[in-house]
Amino acid sequence: MSAAWSPTICLGVCLLLLPGPMGSEGAGESGSWAPIAITCFTRGLDIRKEKADVLCPGGCPLEEFSVYGNIVYASVSSICGAAVHRGVISNSGGPVRVYSLPGRENYSSVDANGIQSQMLSRWSASFTVTKGKSSTQEATGQAVSTAHPPTGKRLKKTPEKKTGNKDCKADIAFLIDGSFNIGQRRFNLQKNFVGKVALMLGIGTEGPHVGLVQASEHPKIEFYLKNFTSAKDVLFAIKEVGFRGGNSNTGKALKHTAQKFFTVDAGVRKGIPKVVVVFIDGWPSDDIEEAGIVAREFGVNVFIVSVAKPIPEELGMVQDVSFVDKAVCRNNGFFSYHMPNWFGTTKYVKPLVQKLCTHEQMMCSKTCYNSVNIAFLIDGSSSVGDSNFRLMLEFVSNIAKTFEISDIGAKIAAVQFTYDQHMEFSFTDYNTKENVLAVIRNIRYMSGGTATGDAISFTVRNVFGPIRESPNKNFLVIVTDGQSYDDVQGPAAAAHDAGITIFSVGVAWAPLDDLKDMASKPKESHAFFTREFTGLEPIVSDVIRGICRDFLESQQ
Repeated sequence: MSAAWSPTICLGVCLLLLPGPMGSEGAGESGSWAPIAITCFTRGLDIRKEKADVLCPGGCPLEEFSVYGNIVYASVSSICGAAVHRGVISNSGGPVRVYSLPGRENYSSVDANGIQSQMLSRWSASFTVTKGKSSTQEATGQAVSTAHPPTGKRLKKTPEKKTGNKDCKADIAFLIDGSFNIGQRRFNLQKNFVGKVALMLGIGTEGPHVGLVQASEHPKIEFYLKNFTSAKDVLFAIKEVGFRGGNSNTGKALKHTAQKFFTVDAGVRKGIPKVVVVFIDGWPSDDIEEAGIVAREFGVNVFIVSVAKPIPEELGMVQDVSFVDKAVCRNNGFFSYHMPNWFGTTKYVKPLVQKLCTHEQMMCSKTCYNSVNIAFLIDGSSSVGDSNFRLMLEFVSNIAKTFEISDIGAKIAAVQFTYDQHMEFSFTDYNTKENVLAVIRNIRYMSGGTATGDAISFTVRNVFGPIRESPNKNFLVIVTDGQSYDDVQGPAAAAHDAGITIFSVGVAWAPLDDLKDMASKPKESHAFFTREFTGLEPIVSDVIRGICRDFLESQQ
């Protein structure tokens, strides 16, 4: 007697078996059970059996597979992706046998068979795959199976990659407290709060991406930005994080996060604000000020969420009572957030999310306004004259004041030249906008000849040389009104080779050939000329736009 089964199209994750002739139950290897028909994105955790034969469809998009590990895969991985990665099947699909395994730590990242698997520090369950038994079923773009007619149960939809909240693009690391300060119970409450924040953010491929780092005796990156792009998977991952204990070395963890977490390989995106949300229960065991400086230097916006501040009797145990102010991106109130305890925290979720999504407030992000070194080379020759020299200084000031000058931001320097060169001030002399503008206004006119080539060489050697390790992009703006008595092409070429972008601005009798010889490529967007000194003012915006354009191109 044969069973009267009718073919059914499976639109989602299908856990359906194809029965053979009556009496084949328990037939084991000699039985005629067919593989389970699954989709491209069915995960190991969706198959709740110790051993299962599945049928992968063909034509799955390799770049969309989520695979974690090698040989042994975290159960959040795509089964078909793991099978292709392992070499069990090709992308044309086929039968695969899946074996469930216990969870483990340190799933490795390996590039194999067109799929780059990803690292994962820990997961609660695993699986491995081998070649499955062949089936008469055809692997197609959708899973196909033969099964009982529909019984009215809802079929699971194929997982879709959601775009997320496009108005909240940010790469966020949650740095949670895993020390003995917080303890196991409050640690779990902390994870619940982080999960609520992650859910409200609107995680998705084009929205915020999040990762998680645990601070304890030694920092541990639990998962990276690239590991998950859906809120559901992030919540799973947060739930799986175990309590580590130890001292609350928050400074050590923050420094580690700034230096190791936000890398291209780990999933950081170009032009997206980098954010660390640091949770501190009580106070840190180590120095957090230096870590805050390092984070700012790396363009990371540090938020501190403090819970249960130390009471007066405990202040003697705190290394620095103002640790919050010294660690945050800016001590303006925006980057610090306090909750009295870990109970009833739901009301604090939305205000924190609103802060994390306010991009215009992310003052520590790397931009053309805070990540450049700009030196001005100012012609002080006799042909300029004192009144026109003042117009040149005004031109320099109008460019300089546009940028966010600080000890960790944009840097400004100025050199005046005739036959000789005079260092008016270096990149390290002044780190506030007010001081820089005041010094520019007070530069005294030298008067003399014009040796622009020597002046370029002097600037490269004495102005840019001492800051060659700076992470900022280097620019040189040359303002001159006449022909140089020496060669400018050679010194300018040396500056270009040293990574310095040159804008040349000529006035009155400055030869166009000299301006082009000095300017970086493309020449037409880096060389400017005006007949009159009053014509310098409109060029200000052209130079600023040029600096920002070149900066953005350098970040690609």
